[in-house]
Amino acid sequence: MKKLLALIFTIAMAGLLLSACGGSDDPAPAAGGDAVAQANELTVWSWDPAFNMFAMDVAAEIFARSNPGFVLNNVEMPWDDIDRLITTIGISGEYHLLPDIMLIQDQAIEVNVLMFPNLFTDLTGSGINFAEFAPGKTDFSVVGGRNFAVPFDNGVTITAYRVDLLAEAGLTVDDFTDITWDQAIALGRQVLEVTGMPLFSTYGVGASFMDVMVKSAGTSLFDANGQPNFVNNPAFREAVDRFIEMVDAGVMLLPGDWSDYIGTLAAHDVVGTLAGCWILGTIQDVGPEGVWAVTNIPRLNIPGGTNYSSWGGSSWVVSSNANVDLAVRFLNYTFAGSTELFDIILPAAGALSTWAPAAASTIYQEPQPFFGGQTVFADIIGFAQNIPDFVGGIHHYTAMDQIDIALGNIINLGMSIEDALAEAETAVRFEMGH
Repeated sequence: MKKLLALIFTIAMAGLLLSACGGSDDPAPAAGGDAVAQANELTVWSWDPAFNMFAMDVAAEIFARSNPGFVLNNVEMPWDDIDRLITTIGISGEYHLLPDIMLIQDQAIEVNVLMFPNLFTDLTGSGINFAEFAPGKTDFSVVGGRNFAVPFDNGVTITAYRVDLLAEAGLTVDDFTDITWDQAIALGRQVLEVTGMPLFSTYGVGASFMDVMVKSAGTSLFDANGQPNFVNNPAFREAVDRFIEMVDAGVMLLPGDWSDYIGTLAAHDVVGTLAGCWILGTIQDVGPEGVWAVTNIPRLNIPGGTNYSSWGGSSWVVSSNANVDLAVRFLNYTFAGSTELFDIILPAAGALSTWAPAAASTIYQEPQPFFGGQTVFADIIGFAQNIPDFVGGIHHYTAMDQIDIALGNIINLGMSIEDALAEAETAVRFEMGH
């Protein structure tokens, strides 16, 4: 929290200095180096140095070739902090505290646009060709027929395993392909007994993991009318039962936050991970090379259960306080216009694009040495084609917060699953005003 407050103070002081130089609404003519730098400078908030921030650094290098003197302030900020700051700044109206560009989770875009209609820049007439992005991705950022974000990453869910550690237990990645969660847990117990290592870890208490499991069966945390659907949702109940079973069996670790989760991979405390395909950048950072393999996810043992899901991706928004012309030119030139960008960040960070021109790259078909020669990106594209449709909701993160509370009550306080889910559903309805 101290770091967050310090960052806000720094941004606020920067805003005051800019105002003293003439203000962002009516800037003074460029009379010196500082003024020129400010006119050709963008600040970005995002998370995950191995993925999102890496992509931004590459984009900045590409953009700077035709924009000499361009400066990108690439600020690391966890998604939870960005989410809280959007709400805090939106309520206060202190929009000068915003950066030029922010990365925002797809399922948080609509609710924030509706709550704070003046916070983000309407990009509909910006010149960005949104028709070149996958419709299912773009839909997250279209509110009232207007575009409010430039789509970025593909959120296809994968499992990745250390094949050398599986081999110690007499298993291969094929044993974890096209299986149910019951089978995965049984195999996880076998791996734990031999290696002493859990199969998975996930950040927080587990709501995001739950969401992925439920969506794999073509449903969600909300019903067709947009109401929370926990208690009478067979897919959700099956997911909760299996998740609690994994935790109780020691097959699943629950590190407290994102940094701790990444720490379990970096310290090689787990045999594998289940996450969006964006995790591949981190896996390549922590290594070792040649012993990782990727496959699909386990399925719920219910009608409609599949081995495919989406963890959810993210998109770039331009704040209303931004150097809008520069921010739009930058995003249009790079994330909506550069096949070179995606050719670089795909193999290095696993950044699968939802921008159609990038999908034509031959890199998707190339064997990847880090993953033992597996054509991992072609495999993931295949997974994406099998993800079932699911019902979303603008109160997605309200539901996620309450599910984390419910899981904590079950795991740490011994509350019954029935009581915890009923309490969570009631809390979400209350926050929705029902």
